[in-house]
Amino acid sequence: AADKINLIPQDFFAELCEQIIQHLNHKIPGVNTAELCQRIQTSGIEINIGDLAKIANVISFLFSTAARNNLSTEELAAALGNAVSALPKHALQVIRHVWKEQGKSISLPGDARNMATVGQFVDIEWKLGVAMSSDTCRSLKYPYVTVTLKVAEPSGQITDRSFEMAIPQFKNFLKQFKEMAAVLETV
Repeated sequence: AADKINLIPQDFFAELCEQIIQHLNHKIPGVNTAELCQRIQTSGIEINIGDLAKIANVISFLFSTAARNNLSTEELAAALGNAVSALPKHALQVIRHVWKEQGKSISLPGDARNMATVGQFVDIEWKLGVAMSSDTCRSLKYPYVTVTLKVAEPSGQITDRSFEMAIPQFKNFLKQFKEMAAVLETV
């Protein structure tokens, strides 16, 4: 991951670190690596989302470990200086600065078993479509609903999950949501 961090400009790397701190503080549901990756690529830097996600996981692990061990800025800088000589100087400066400004605000659960093991819902998008024809059928006129769920994984990465439903499936989906809403009203 260190060689890929070298590719990321300092301002984008700082934004990534700040989003990770916000995620660890439960202020945002996750780090939107897809959006950040697109912006980095638009600026002319060649990096793929998988590499950016690995970098985000490494930095998240670094910050959460530093928080768990209650490290000061100097202790974190010393540990990074001794152990991670492969990190670029600008990355070390950003990590040190972000930790100094926001690191002490990280609140980690005392018991690792309390951590979420499922994703957290972020957003939903949907669209109605009609399949007009296919290579085996000239006139389908088959309506369907495409749903895309944005989910913050326990690691903090925001991922999209898409699926299509025929109208009867969608009606069943809607019925189940209404049942959930009715149960929630009783709580």
